[in-house]
Amino acid sequence: MTVPRRGQVVIVGSGIAGVSAARTLRTEGFAGSIVLAGAERAEPYRRPMVSKELLSGAVGAERARLEQPAFWADMSIDLRTAAIATRVDTDAARVEFGDGSEVAYDAVVLATGGRAKRLDHLVPGAYTVRQLADVDALRPVLGTAAPVGETLSVLVIGGGLIGMEVAAAVRGTGADVTVLEAADRVLERVLPPAISASYERLHRNRGVGVYTGVRLVSAYIQDGATTVSAEDGRSWRGDVVIVAVGMAPETDLAEAAGLAVADGVVVDEYCAASAPAVFAAGDVARFPNSILGGTERIEHWNHAQAHGSAAARSVLGHGSPYRDVPWCWTSQFGRTLQITGWPTRGDELVVHGDVDGGSFLALSLEKDRLVGVLGVGRPKDVRAAQELIGGGAQLPRDLLGADDLDLVAAAATLRSTGALAAS
Repeated sequence: MTVPRRGQVVIVGSGIAGVSAARTLRTEGFAGSIVLAGAERAEPYRRPMVSKELLSGAVGAERARLEQPAFWADMSIDLRTAAIATRVDTDAARVEFGDGSEVAYDAVVLATGGRAKRLDHLVPGAYTVRQLADVDALRPVLGTAAPVGETLSVLVIGGGLIGMEVAAAVRGTGADVTVLEAADRVLERVLPPAISASYERLHRNRGVGVYTGVRLVSAYIQDGATTVSAEDGRSWRGDVVIVAVGMAPETDLAEAAGLAVADGVVVDEYCAASAPAVFAAGDVARFPNSILGGTERIEHWNHAQAHGSAAARSVLGHGSPYRDVPWCWTSQFGRTLQITGWPTRGDELVVHGDVDGGSFLALSLEKDRLVGVLGVGRPKDVRAAQELIGGGAQLPRDLLGADDLDLVAAAATLRSTGALAAS
């Protein structure tokens, strides 16, 4: 489809996917109306900072702004905060909001992201860390004095990416921190075993208690503290409990509109949903993986940014099949790990350097094909790996074993010989 040059586009969701879509529409020549509506009261901000710098108090909310207030007017983007979309009427081509207002559209982009999963049936009132409002609620509590002679104790339920980042940030405030993870290892969904073991050691060495295989069955509150118990009889007590057990895609609008939904809004390689003039991008969208096959939903900031731009180009009628190789990073206790591709898909891990030291590069291979790369202190190699993975590279064994492994040079060589597929 092609939206009229002076038509109207409604973007539901003001995270990076929605903002990226709005910005791309303008920079690529769309002269019509853009409504960017977000349910949060805050203007768009850098969500990755929530579980890191904002939670630790290293920076304030002003530093997290995506754009200064004047940007929206300068770009003629109608930014609406605290605007809760209640219905997408695909027959009438309009979006309805909780305040009773309606906005017609020539195209609508669903960039609704997701909501933090909770364990209210088990630990009612526990904190989550996904939005700026969560930090506003949690920071004063972390600053509350513990009982005389004691240190504030914090339980983090969940040892995934957000849980471990939260644990590091809170430990940095001086609190005693304990991580409880149901899986057999932390960071299981994003890191191969050898690398997740390194991050568990990093946390333990910094004084964080880490317990895996924890299946919680009960909790009770006494004297202001919460005690949680596992099915094997173990129990832990904390003054503060933070739940970090993942997110659920915000698909209510899509489901009510009759769109195809399967753990996310189902879209094609052009970000198009199952109704005319409806697109979806970012955390909420399930799209084809054109590199490894199947479909997937990715919850990374950089993916949401690229996917939002891709959706905007499709709205304008000059989109191309989306085939970006995912890239993300995590910072814990001053160590920044960059991740590209699908490192947990591999059946072999080749490591160069010391995973517990200052710099390393780890290559994940699936039947000799490069499918993922992780690195600390090797940003250029990780960036080059995106091209290698997207091009279906099979690296020679002598290169994999070389002491001076250089993925930048490898990408250049394979590109010059035509051995890399177009990505």
